[in-house]
Amino acid sequence: MIKQLSIIIILFFNWGYTQNNVATTSAAFLEIGAGARSLAMGGAFVSVANDASSLYWNPAGIVNLNSPQLQTYYAPWLVETDFYYGTSVVPLGALGTLGFSYTAVTMDEMMVRTVEDPEPNEYGQKFDAGNLALGIAYAKMLTDRFSFGFQSKFIQEKIWQMQAKGYAIDIGTLFITKRDIRIGMSISNFGGKLGMEGINTLVDYDIDETIYGNNDRIDGYLDAAKWPLPLLFRFGVSKEFSIMNIHKFLISVDAIHPNNNPEYLNLGAELNLKNLLFIRMGKSHFLYKQRFVENDQNILIDHEQGLSLGAGLKYQIPRGPMLIIDYVLMDFGIFTSVSGYSINVSF
Repeated sequence: MIKQLSIIIILFFNWGYTQNNVATTSAAFLEIGAGARSLAMGGAFVSVANDASSLYWNPAGIVNLNSPQLQTYYAPWLVETDFYYGTSVVPLGALGTLGFSYTAVTMDEMMVRTVEDPEPNEYGQKFDAGNLALGIAYAKMLTDRFSFGFQSKFIQEKIWQMQAKGYAIDIGTLFITKRDIRIGMSISNFGGKLGMEGINTLVDYDIDETIYGNNDRIDGYLDAAKWPLPLLFRFGVSKEFSIMNIHKFLISVDAIHPNNNPEYLNLGAELNLKNLLFIRMGKSHFLYKQRFVENDQNILIDHEQGLSLGAGLKYQIPRGPMLIIDYVLMDFGIFTSVSGYSINVSF
């Protein structure tokens, strides 16, 4: 097992120096991780996948939930945007497990600026932008140790009077060995291409400028290019250890192969103190190296996202549901550090 994992890590590390597809995909918001717990573990969650945020990382993981669960996650994201993620999971017993999710990125309104009016006054026209994804998932245990799940998603990007719509699917598997080593794999955002459409591409066109008197204002539309979705393949391994029979320590590692960036690793750890208090730490985009060639010289650039820290608190409401509150703080280098909050309710 260790030899096979070493080979996989070496391959991922070597591929990271040969691929350069940055900014070649649409719907980049689908790459933003979801869930304070999973993000505090550096996004190394594809094999852990045992709470409602599993719908993002590995839909097969929702079979681990024995009772209905709701989770919401919020983070004030980069460049004055807001990120929201919410899930609900409903176990159906022997029939499997259903899950529902939404992802949204919003921003405040801004003034419309054009070449003719680069500095509009406060009474000028305003616009906003936002992204949305809605998903429905199903997962089932195929054996006592192997589960399979998938999620179908509707995706929309919108800015002013333009929008792009499409559909995608996530597929995941989860296997637990006899030694309780968890092995997870998932493919996220498998679907068609997205292209912007709307009235802002409307232009007046003169079919033949050499003919005097013809209609020089025929309606035409600019053909906006379509771009593929950010396809992500994740492979992860995790293991939980018992400490003095009252505490637990979880470690996990994920190898990620995206279609628009070099390969990288996510590393994470979680300390469970009496199943009440949780302390987490992780490193995202480990071994990430973006390669550029300039003046016949190779330039390597590291990813801005670095260490993440987090904590969680679990509380059983008397005669009520189980409540879990999680917090994460993520380092983004030259950008402002991002913090996020999750509230998880199990009925």
